[in-house]
Amino acid sequence: MYASSSIFKLFLAAALVSVVYRFVCDRLYSNHKSDVSGTVDERFERVREVFKKNFENGWEIEGSAFAVFVDGKKVVDLWGGYADKQAARKWAEDTITVTFSTTKAAAALAVALLYEQGRLRYDDPVSKYWPGFGTHGRDNVTIQMALSHMSGMAWFDTPITEEIAADHDQMRKIIENEEPKWAPGTKTGYHAYTYGWLVDQIVRHTDGRKRGIGQFFREEIATKLEVDYHIGLPLSEQHRVARISTPNMLNRLDEMWTDVRVVKYMKSLIKLMTDHPLAHIVKNPSWLEAVSRCTINNPDYHRLEQAAALGMGNARSLASLFDKVNRGQLVNQATLNTISKPFVNESDFIFDDTVAKGHGFFHLPINRAGTQFGFGHTGHGCQMVITDLKNRVTIAYVTNGLKTGLYDLCRTYWGLQTSVYDVIEQINN
Repeated sequence: MYASSSIFKLFLAAALVSVVYRFVCDRLYSNHKSDVSGTVDERFERVREVFKKNFENGWEIEGSAFAVFVDGKKVVDLWGGYADKQAARKWAEDTITVTFSTTKAAAALAVALLYEQGRLRYDDPVSKYWPGFGTHGRDNVTIQMALSHMSGMAWFDTPITEEIAADHDQMRKIIENEEPKWAPGTKTGYHAYTYGWLVDQIVRHTDGRKRGIGQFFREEIATKLEVDYHIGLPLSEQHRVARISTPNMLNRLDEMWTDVRVVKYMKSLIKLMTDHPLAHIVKNPSWLEAVSRCTINNPDYHRLEQAAALGMGNARSLASLFDKVNRGQLVNQATLNTISKPFVNESDFIFDDTVAKGHGFFHLPINRAGTQFGFGHTGHGCQMVITDLKNRVTIAYVTNGLKTGLYDLCRTYWGLQTSVYDVIEQINN
């Protein structure tokens, strides 16, 4: 009874704050008009209207981009708002941004390509290729387990400095000496940052040329498929990067007013102030922040080959990449059949939520147009890429004005995906 009363009071507070917040924003920021640009197939005109409405409602506090491919055809390519609102720099056609954990899905494609080339198998122990990893009870950790957040290496006790993060040999030694935080293979817990360093080492130890994830992705995927996505951004491209801003408490409460289920993400903020595993994850590396402060705008960090959180691109590049994967331009049908199936579908003890995972991807419910699940990845602040093999539909969304909710609990994204599938179902019928 007390818990219900507390939630009700919180909901009322959120409602009041939301009304005040919207009033203030309408008065103080009316001079910051957000233009929307881009193209849509005439059948998808409704999607443009939903995208524009996100700005008109004040839900997009900075800028965003949204893209959809259907069987190789780009049917939606929209962008709007500001790449840097303080500087009045508008989001342009070629603006790119930090895509946070959607990077994991892009990096997983590198492993899928190595699998297809016969350089590795998902059920092989990591230590088969990287003997130094087989210490501290990790000798039976498979590549699949590592990609499915089951290795027990969700955070490191050794402080990761900027210098260490830029040195793959030092990172290798740290990983080899770290002990798992739980018995590997017994449960799944999100490896927010460490996934990237694990994947980098797996690629280095299986690629015939010993390339790291950044070089391998650039040479074998981005260049060959002609996609504007980077794991390790060249300095020459830095001028295109959007400036990230974090949501304040008013923004967060406004989201919760729209959908009270967002409160589960608010609970994550509380975990950061406790001894919860999530707090250990976020505190190391301490210099990479995007929750309260936003050090992730540092250009030096954008050049790091951090394959869990620092991929740089936009909605068009992410959607184009996964559209080409969907149509067999990167890997063959047999490999696509393999990577599109989840490996584990159980409660993630870091998230305290059930997330289907496998081969480095999240497998997320769609439940539209005859499709139950798509695969891709969410990203901090509501970054998103997902591909639907049955309907040959690929959707991507990025934003530099970070949100609290993700996927179906991110109001700016979910309305867009819903409008896309409204059209797909009309076409199918």
